[in-house]
Formats: sequence, C-alpha cells, structure tokens
Amino acid sequence: MAAVERMPVGVVVERQPARSRWLDHVWRVAAVLPGDPETPPWTLLAEEDGTVRYYAGTAPLEAHSADTKVYKHNLEAPEPAVYVVLRPGGGPGSGPGGWRLLLATVDPAEAHAHSDCGDDLVEALPMPQAVRDWLAAFVARHHVERQEWRRKRDRADPEILAARRARRLEDGDG
Repeated sequence: MAAVERMPVGVVVERQPARSRWLDHVWRVAAVLPGDPETPPWTLLAEEDGTVRYYAGTAPLEAHSADTKVYKHNLEAPEPAVYVVLRPGGGPGSGPGGWRLLLATVDPAEAHAHSDCGDDLVEALPMPQAVRDWLAAFVARHHVERQEWRRKRDRADPEILAARRARRLEDGDG
C-alpha cells in the first residue's frame, strides 16, 4: 500500500500595479510559508506603493511514496521548488480579484498539467528549508531505486526482409 504524508503550507499573494496599458494590475504568488497559520484566507497583510499583499490560505502539500523519483529530482535541482496554483473565477473560497487557492505541490509534473489548461496562474517558489527537510525525510524513507528497463529489439535479418519484399513484388503490392 502506498504511503501518503501531508504538510500544510500557507500561501501569500500580491496584487501589483501593471506596467501595461492593457492591464491595471497583475497577480503573483509571493511566498510559501511552512505550517498552518491561524489566519483567515484572504486576510490583507500589507499595502504599500500600490502593491497589496494577502494571505490566500493554507494548502496541503502531499507526498506519495509512488512519486519519490519526481520528488528526488526536485530536491536535487539547483533551486528546489514548491508550485502554487491559483484559479480565477470566483466562487467559494475566492478572494479579491476572484482568485482562489487551488493547490500547492512539490511535483513539477502536476504543476505543469495545470499550466497547460485554462487560466490557472502557476508559479514556482523557492522551497522553504522546513519543506525541504520534510520532503527529503519522506524520500529517504520511501524511495526505491528502480532500474530502467527497455526492450531490445531483435536485429533485422536481411534475408527475411529480402524474401518479404520479393513476395510483395510477385503479388503486385510493392
């Protein structure tokens, strides 16, 4: 049975003035904080020079023992990352601008899947040390190196190929 562990992280987002004549402002994920602060989602944290910072909420990072190869690769990258996905559209849990915190993940493939569809905002942030320690311990407990196996094809026999070609020519298919 696969092991699953979770670690909560808080997400901070910013709304900044845009440097564009088509947009008034842009949204970006500003920080990932280990733990679950007792702060309600979409609490205003700071406002300065037109930049507004909000605590968007808490999202659980999930680690699955079947995916340790991906986590190991992330940890060994020059800058390990936590990926955060925000989704527009309002609804329950949405904050200013209609954004809602969809997920946080340490799996680059999961983040990539969200970047390929719709209007989701996907950002990679530096992995905090507490998250790195938690993920490294999980990988140490559950990772099993598996040898990559590739099928080797038999070499083509030129005589068989020539006979096959000759039959096709005789049948008028070639």
